[in-house]
Amino acid sequence: MAKEIGVDLGTANVLIYVDGEGIILNEPSVVAIDTKTEKILAVGTEAYQMVGRTPGNIRAVRPLKDGVISDFDMTEAMLSRFMSKLNVKGIMARPNIMVCAPTNITSIERKAIMGAAEKSGGGKVYLEYEPKVAAVGAGLDIFSPIASMVIDMGGGTTDIAVLSLGDIVTSESIRVAGDKMNTDITMMVKNDHGLQIGERTAEQIKIQIGTANPLDEPEEMEVRGRDAFTGMPRTITLDANEVELAMHDTLALIVDAAHRVLSRTQPELASDIIDRGIVLTGGGALLRGVDSLIAQHLGVPVMISDKPLDNVAKGAGKLLAHMHAK
Repeated sequence: MAKEIGVDLGTANVLIYVDGEGIILNEPSVVAIDTKTEKILAVGTEAYQMVGRTPGNIRAVRPLKDGVISDFDMTEAMLSRFMSKLNVKGIMARPNIMVCAPTNITSIERKAIMGAAEKSGGGKVYLEYEPKVAAVGAGLDIFSPIASMVIDMGGGTTDIAVLSLGDIVTSESIRVAGDKMNTDITMMVKNDHGLQIGERTAEQIKIQIGTANPLDEPEEMEVRGRDAFTGMPRTITLDANEVELAMHDTLALIVDAAHRVLSRTQPELASDIIDRGIVLTGGGALLRGVDSLIAQHLGVPVMISDKPLDNVAKGAGKLLAHMHAK
């Protein structure tokens, strides 16, 4: 019998879940290529380590942008490499695959995602929307008549949905998420401190001292980069409140989108959400204070799911197994 595999084809990371085994692959969505020969040198973690550090002839590219494929060939090559790693772990050939996508993708983008999964060695390939599978991965019973609401904050997109009776009742996907926050931090460091930093450094700042709410005693962090004027290396000290201010408008867009989804929800379902609360999933859920920020603005309890980074891949594998168990 074919294995059931859930793939979270994310802008920042690719996660693969195998039914009965859990998450067996979690690597950055990055491909390193030699620009002279167009040959792929590395994918995933190995390629990510090259970001911002490559010589002229090596380029590190992200084949997914805002949750969708921006370079089909690179995505296919990256997925194929990841799938071949699974075979090493003794997984049977041509597994059934469920891939996840933002709720607002076009039919062309949908075909591209499914095509990349098929060519990478999948048997039957299914595509499902991210907030639905994230809710399943977070342990919510989406098949009951009682409504659940999930906010999946990824790298390229934030997907928000209200679910009931196994389907999405109302949803919204905005191309504003973790990558945009990294850009906010990069711009703030450049504009306020005259220091140029790369995306990996911005990500480290967000993880280490990032916060969704201003703090009375903000943490500090030393940041190294290149002086924008002299071109020489320089070190500055950043505090958490500067980072909060940089990300403030991006977080406000996410809160506004969640507000719109709630305002479109039928009264009976909205009352369920007031009782049950909203579940946060995705890497963005790990940002300190983001749950209290959303709860404060929406007046609804907000919880962070267990292992939010794994929810989409895990939910895809579970949903696929549920479909085939019928």
